[in-house]
Amino acid sequence: MAWSPVETEARRAYGRLVALLASRSGDLAEAEDALADALLAALERWPATGIPANPQGWLLTVARRRSIDRARRRAHADLAQAELVRMQEEAEAAMNEDAAYPDQRLGLLLACSHPAIDAGARTPLMLQAVLGLTAERMAPAFLVSAAAMTKRLVRAKAKLIGAGVRFETPDPEKLADRLEPVLDAVYAAFTLSRGGEGDNSLQHEALWLGRLLAELAPGEPEASGLLALMLFVSARPSPIQAGHYIPVSRQDPASWDAASMIEAEQCLRQASRLGRLGRFQLEAAIQAVHADRHRHPATNWTAILDLYNGLLAIAPTIGSHVSRAAALAQSGLPLAAIQALDALDPGLIKAHQPYWATRAFALAAAGVQAEAADAYTRAAGLAEHPAIRTWLLSQRAQHSN
Repeated sequence: MAWSPVETEARRAYGRLVALLASRSGDLAEAEDALADALLAALERWPATGIPANPQGWLLTVARRRSIDRARRRAHADLAQAELVRMQEEAEAAMNEDAAYPDQRLGLLLACSHPAIDAGARTPLMLQAVLGLTAERMAPAFLVSAAAMTKRLVRAKAKLIGAGVRFETPDPEKLADRLEPVLDAVYAAFTLSRGGEGDNSLQHEALWLGRLLAELAPGEPEASGLLALMLFVSARPSPIQAGHYIPVSRQDPASWDAASMIEAEQCLRQASRLGRLGRFQLEAAIQAVHADRHRHPATNWTAILDLYNGLLAIAPTIGSHVSRAAALAQSGLPLAAIQALDALDPGLIKAHQPYWATRAFALAAAGVQAEAADAYTRAAGLAEHPAIRTWLLSQRAQHSN
């Protein structure tokens, strides 16, 4: 479905405009509300008047006017008038300004990683504030309901205001202290961008932020490791193309982007030279082995299993456990894969779609056809995209006879 001009501009400018508005007011929720008002105004006016020459300037101006209106209603005029006049002058100047606005998205990301924010809310708060992702879209990735995610975000924004957090980029030497949650958020955005038929705008935003972090923190190997990981994955087309799901194992390596893979290898080498191994470097190394299929047809599953063992030692996430089990099944050890899956916490895997897809594959490889069919059914029921659901049901049909 084609996007409207307002939707296109919103996707392109959301994070930048929210960061600009929040950096002035210090109130993230207010900045989001003001921009939402501006987007609604654009939906009403642009179809009749046409897209303005500087659409981002138009949105910023209207959003600032909305903020001014709210401030006037809240504040005593004699105390707030000077600030309101200055804000009004800035808003009017922005309307016809052609120059690009300063990009303060990194400052907003770092503000959202403030220690005052609960660790479980930092990544979704960044994804909503900087990339405009909704609670409904993020909730499945964090294994919570949309309502729970909404409450988590509201509490986090209130804490930002209460802590008086400044929306600014810290000095490079201070960046390392807040880097880990920012890297997690960028990777979460990138992962969400690969969940459909190529959300190019979200993928490009994640890559842009990854490059910026690697540039600003050249002494932090995980920043380069994350960029390498995203480049390896983005070198391949989305597994969902033209409404069909094509697993990576069945893709033609000749169609992969060689330039992106070369850049990824360079980033991974740069990270390794710093001598501090981390999660993103190991995940990038796993993708490097997969990427080697464009040179050699056979995948080195032994190397992948060794890398997953190292990854589990430092980041034993549910995703890492499931991916290692998949590698066991792919390397001809389906019973070991099933045993590894059986050892996982039932509460964590109940609604984890990759778990059931991996379990189905391992059971089928082990010759346990009836249980494989049941697992494929459950995986299909948890799949969000219809193309993935269709593919899983086709696999189920093969193991139901």
